[in-house]
Amino acid sequence: MIRIGLLLIDGFALMSYSSVVEPLRAANLLSEKKLYSISNLSSRNISTSSSGAKIDTIIIGNEKEKLDIIFVCAGGDPFSYNNSKVFDWLRKKSREGSSLGGVSGGPVIIAKAGLMRGKRMTLHWEHSDAFKETWPSVSLEKSLFVIDQNRISCAGGIAPLDLMYTLISEHYGENFARKVSDWFMHIDVRPSGGPQKSGILERYNVKNSKLLSVVEVMENHLSNVLSLREISIIVGISPRQINRLFRKYLNQSTMSFYKNLRLDLSQKLLSQSHLSITEIALSSGFTSSSQFSQTFRGKFGLTPSKFKKM
Repeated sequence: MIRIGLLLIDGFALMSYSSVVEPLRAANLLSEKKLYSISNLSSRNISTSSSGAKIDTIIIGNEKEKLDIIFVCAGGDPFSYNNSKVFDWLRKKSREGSSLGGVSGGPVIIAKAGLMRGKRMTLHWEHSDAFKETWPSVSLEKSLFVIDQNRISCAGGIAPLDLMYTLISEHYGENFARKVSDWFMHIDVRPSGGPQKSGILERYNVKNSKLLSVVEVMENHLSNVLSLREISIIVGISPRQINRLFRKYLNQSTMSFYKNLRLDLSQKLLSQSHLSITEIALSSGFTSSSQFSQTFRGKFGLTPSKFKKM
């Protein structure tokens, strides 16, 4: 029997939690054996999801058995979470040999405990920009899930269904894992490296390959801003042609589109990170706080400092 613990951080998403738990429950049901034991844990005796659902939990430290895998389920703003009791408990469990997994914002909690150094990982895309600014040395991948030895990270949502298929395959074989996924009508199991978001084509509803190449270059250079000339050299088309494409397909100028991408990044960092205004300005490709503040206010109607306080 494999012993699984789910450490629930208030504000966790029920969908992510269920996508971890339900395949394990189904595995027990379909095998007519207790292949997995499941324990819900938190720093108190109850944890509340983002939708207000309350789940009874075992207070960490009071668990009766050694846990083989611990999944940290977190949502909301994991960057502001600061519970030394939880961090100490995770470090203790790691020393005892438990594998640690994070779901959605859960990898941030594990990283804050100092337990992701030297590991490959992923997390929900909404947290990735803030994470890279806080831990630039950690290898962050844009995958559905990553298994790196005794560390497991998962983007959340329904991605844990794909992760659990892989884990159940490793534990009890692929044929049995397929029975579990079929039970949930999850017939299109995705690989670990599957994308978290729709591609550029779907997001902008544009099929012109040259324009899509330009947008991809922009998205990869938000802090180190490129000039129109530099972009044109990378993609191999003239600045004039790039401008025509943006006017034709997106009804705006090239550099205005680029600026809006950077402003959207800054808005996300203001909401999710504890970086200073100056650090966020530089991360978003602005040369000064005053330039950033003026540009941000022009789009969103209030200064970065006021937005951060909301």
